[in-house]
Amino acid sequence: MTGSRQSRPVVVGVDHRDGAQPALVWAADEAERRGVQLRLAHATAPSHHRPHRAVGSGRRKAGRRVLEEAAALVSDGHPDLDLVTVLAEGPPAQVLCHESHDACLIVLGSRRLSRLEEFLSTNSVAVPVSSQAACPVVVVLEPENSTEQPPYLVAGVDGSPASRAALAYAFAAAAARGADLRTLWVWQPSLLESTDEVVVLQKCRRLLHDAVAEQAENFPDTTVTRQVVRGHPVEELAEASEKALALVVGRRGRGGFTGMRLGSVPHGLLHRAHCPVTTVPAPDTE
Repeated sequence: MTGSRQSRPVVVGVDHRDGAQPALVWAADEAERRGVQLRLAHATAPSHHRPHRAVGSGRRKAGRRVLEEAAALVSDGHPDLDLVTVLAEGPPAQVLCHESHDACLIVLGSRRLSRLEEFLSTNSVAVPVSSQAACPVVVVLEPENSTEQPPYLVAGVDGSPASRAALAYAFAAAAARGADLRTLWVWQPSLLESTDEVVVLQKCRRLLHDAVAEQAENFPDTTVTRQVVRGHPVEELAEASEKALALVVGRRGRGGFTGMRLGSVPHGLLHRAHCPVTTVPAPDTE
């Protein structure tokens, strides 16, 4: 599919786990909100495996059944949604990263694997896709918190190109939901350098104000707040996410391992956040 990012589909990874259902529901709601197609993608097996023909046929049959059940669930709640199923052979993360090049958004569930399990499991998806996808990725750790009034999203800001992209995404997402936006800059002091905390916090407030002002003029009806705190970014952002509809952060890691490519803060939030986490790539990785 070609065209603008806005007209591209929402893609959701589907498997047989019960924990995948919140992600499926979230993705259907988001596709309907955007007025775009929803693609249900299921990977049958790692492509380097060459199973017996009967085994491969059985996996494909099971995959089609998973997709049929997911499609029926979506159609019950969203009968007018443009819905497509994709059955692909290959590692799930590889299949979804491939899909991301023609998608506006990838949506995933989470099994909340430990970091060791993430490293060892060939079916680990959340971290590798969040770190390598060509479009924003939402990991639905828990359903959206819809009871807080007024509803709000949280965006982590640090002045990097990735966080500016995340802030732009967060403004658009908040506007689409009629929600407020809370922006949070977390300053983590270094033990290796002596700094004037008052001066540093003032500078952070100024940088946050400028970053928000750059986007706010495009969304005049969105109520936005700005907060600068001292602490650990993962801990502070996770706490801020407790009653949020979603948490949005940028991706700027450059290391060779998937977790390092994702960056330590978004990686940590995939384990600690209390709401869906959206990871937005920096513009040069789009």
